[in-house]
Formats: sequence, structure tokens, C-alpha cells
Amino acid sequence: MPTNSSQVITQLARHLRAGDPEATPGARLLHEGIPTLMAPEPADPARMGTPSEKTDLQSRLDGKSLDVVFPVLHGTFGEDGTIQGLFELAGIAYVGSGVLGSSAGMDKDVMKRLFAQAKLPIVKHITILRSDWEASPRKAISQIETSLQYPLFVKPANLGSSVGISKAHDRRELGPALDLAAKYDRKLVVEQGVGGKKSRARELEVAVLGNDTPRASVVGEIIPGKEFYDYEAKYLSEGSVPVIPAKITRAESKQIREMAVEAFRACDLAGMARVDFLMEPEGKRRIYLNEVNTLPGFTQISMYPKLWEATGLKYRDLITRLIELAVERQQEKNRNTYSREE
Repeated sequence: MPTNSSQVITQLARHLRAGDPEATPGARLLHEGIPTLMAPEPADPARMGTPSEKTDLQSRLDGKSLDVVFPVLHGTFGEDGTIQGLFELAGIAYVGSGVLGSSAGMDKDVMKRLFAQAKLPIVKHITILRSDWEASPRKAISQIETSLQYPLFVKPANLGSSVGISKAHDRRELGPALDLAAKYDRKLVVEQGVGGKKSRARELEVAVLGNDTPRASVVGEIIPGKEFYDYEAKYLSEGSVPVIPAKITRAESKQIREMAVEAFRACDLAGMARVDFLMEPEGKRRIYLNEVNTLPGFTQISMYPKLWEATGLKYRDLITRLIELAVERQQEKNRNTYSREE
């Protein structure tokens, strides 16, 4: 791989702040819908700007080629396959899962269908449409209560960072929880809580790395500072405590790591993913696969790199390996033929 690729990625990461049109020309282009050119060929200088205007970003790249894109974007349009489709059209190598895997990893309804097809243990749940909830709230609540027992977790199917997620302890809380989730998506996933009313599930996480032959890190545990690991517990409060490695048996660790790799393959993921689990706190200590996160947090204090650090892979080496995996995957795709040969 050309030696300047890491320098280019570093420059991109330093100057781009997602979602702020005042921060960078690139964000302004996306915000205002200005036609954008990105040269996919590594032999040519990378471009991001209007056809008639050279942007500040181009100047910063200083003529260097764009070998690999490392998307550090969360949520809608960043990890749902949308931006990945743009990279595919441009023929640019990029870190992480492709269009299909990214979309499946974002949609909790589709994700659970794939897990069930792979015979992986998941919590009892149902999916209802926003239109059905709004048209007949009583019927929707009856359907939920017939299928599941409180407490319930209500989630928008397509979102991340626990945005729009509520825990409903009874019918009085269920309606507002469905209303909140319906603000963010047309599909609402309702899950039966693990542990019942008296105790809460243990939240375990595994980092997975690789393409066709993925491997799993040690298992970590998040002890939330709140009743569950919601947006505030993740980003705003300081009460949540990571425990690496998790205090579980060797057999439980082996089972979770194997399930993480199976989940990775079930969703056709690539590069990296954080796989989250729920474990009964007592009794049979049954383990349930919760979800995959195809673009997990990647600061030095985020769980994904911390899990690999505990496994023996340093932060810098992890980034290098992810870039290598992106190049390998692009090379594999370059073997495909897209037209019929006579």
C-alpha cells in the first residue's frame, strides 16, 4: 500500500467534523447538496469540491492520492450503507462493511431476522409499523402485550447510540415509548427485557476484526450508571463502568466469542464490528445476541479499541490492520466481472 495513505487519512480525520456545514467545505457540500467530484483512482489527486472550485480540503491534501476512506460517521447516512454506496460507485477502498452489511447492521428488524436464520439466540420481540401504531394504538398495544411481558424495550429499528430507546415498565409507559421511537423511524422494535422486573441484564461486548476470516477479542462488560445503557449513560454521564475482561466463566467467554463471529458472518459484515450481548444476571445465565454495530466508537477510550488493546492489539496497529483489510477487500472486489464476456 502506498506510504502516503495513512497521512491522507490522518489529514481527513483532522479536518472533517461530521454534520457541521460551517466546519469544513466537505460538510457544506453535503449540507447544501452541491455536486461533488471524488477521483477514485489512487494515481490521481483526491478531489472533493465543485467542478469549478478547488476546496480547502484539496489544498490540505496537497496533491496526495486518496487510497482508503476511513468513515468515522455514526447513525443515518453514515453507517447504514448510504455513504458506503457512494464509495462503491467511486471504486474507492473503505474501512468497514459494505452496503448490504451496513444496512443490515443498522436495521434491527432485518438484523434479528438474519440472526434467527442463523439459529442464534435472541430475545423475544415484535416489530410494528409506525402507521399501524398511529392508526390503531389500542390494537398495537394489545398485540405487544399478548406477545411479550413487561418490562419492554422500545426502539426505532434504524438508528444508533441508543437514541429514541425507552424502557417501558407498564402500559402507562409503553405509549410514550412508542411515540418517541416513532419520531425516528417507520419501524418500531419492541423487545422483552432480559432479567424480568427484579433484575437487569448484564451487557457484554465483543470486538470483531477481519473479512472472510474474522476473529473476536476478549469479552468486555459495561455496567451502566443508569437503569440501562442509554444515550445519556453512553455520552453524558460518568457513572458507567467498563470491565475488561468481563467476569464470566471461560466457557461463557468462548460461547460469546463464537456467537460474535457467527453474527458477523450472518450479516455479511467486513472489517470491524462491535457485537453486543445480554446475559441473564442469575439463574441459568442464558446469553442472548443483542445487536451488531458496524461502525463502533473509535476514540482511544471507546470499547472497540479497548477490547483489542486487552487482546494484545495496540491502537495504532489496529488502525493499520483495518486499512489493510479495506485494501484487501477492494482487491477482492476488483476480481469481479460486471459485464458479460463474449
